[in-house]
Amino acid sequence: MNSTLPQDDQRSAWLDGEGSAAQRAEIDAWLCDHPEQAATVRLWAADRDALRARFDPVLDEPLPEALLATVRDGGRRSAWPWAQAAMAAGLLVAGGLLGAGVMWQWQAQAEGQQASVPGTWTHRAAVAHAVYSPEVKHPVEVSVVEGTAAEQRAQEQHLARWLTKRLDMPVRLFDLRTQGFELVGGRLLPDVAGPSAQLMYQNGGGQRVTVYLRKPEAGASTAFRYQRDGEVGMFYWAEDGYGCALVGTLPRERLLALAEAVYRQVEASIQPSAPAGSAPPAGAPPAPIKPMS
Repeated sequence: MNSTLPQDDQRSAWLDGEGSAAQRAEIDAWLCDHPEQAATVRLWAADRDALRARFDPVLDEPLPEALLATVRDGGRRSAWPWAQAAMAAGLLVAGGLLGAGVMWQWQAQAEGQQASVPGTWTHRAAVAHAVYSPEVKHPVEVSVVEGTAAEQRAQEQHLARWLTKRLDMPVRLFDLRTQGFELVGGRLLPDVAGPSAQLMYQNGGGQRVTVYLRKPEAGASTAFRYQRDGEVGMFYWAEDGYGCALVGTLPRERLLALAEAVYRQVEASIQPSAPAGSAPPAGAPPAPIKPMS
């Protein structure tokens, strides 16, 4: 197949079910050969579905009675076509302002940092969680829960080495068993300037949380913060060349306990004497971190 990257409009048309059967088959084959680009298209789909879920209900909201009365009055004055056109334009402007207002309120929920605004790495972390956490057959790219204990351990070591190499930073598989969560596996994901990764954990009740990992831009620093958008909550931070976000639908206190465990293990893993995938050093853990709200 042609190795040339399809244009954005071609991939967008494919996503919306448009184009001829031959064109769709060609893009199907191309995406199969380029899993990172396929992941990008899936993120597009998640963005689209999230926007539809958030804004489609606005279409069913009743228009203000005063506005309807104005439209009805204008309809009787058919001799004034310019007035009808002006009112139609007013409806469009009102709808646009309504949509913009709802969008502004949604983005303003990012606790002053606009962390959930499309295009930010934390937004990508939230979208990746929404895309993959409901998956039943293929929740992860590399599973560590299949086979014998020895085979599972081998897959864990492979996953840690693979992600460490691809992200060009130490990646360890966090131990969250004390908090009741077992590692399911992980996958590689696209980021703006390179790859990112997602680790997935599940408890006995089937609840899942994900850890999004990336190598931040030079000089980037984000204090330990919390945000919530609807049912999805997230603790995230970036420091010392390491960006991390823990995402889930658990209550804030439960997410904080998990985030603290991840944070401590990250701090241990980025020490020069602690190679990726190793156990944290013995001794008492540091004092609990206090998230900024």
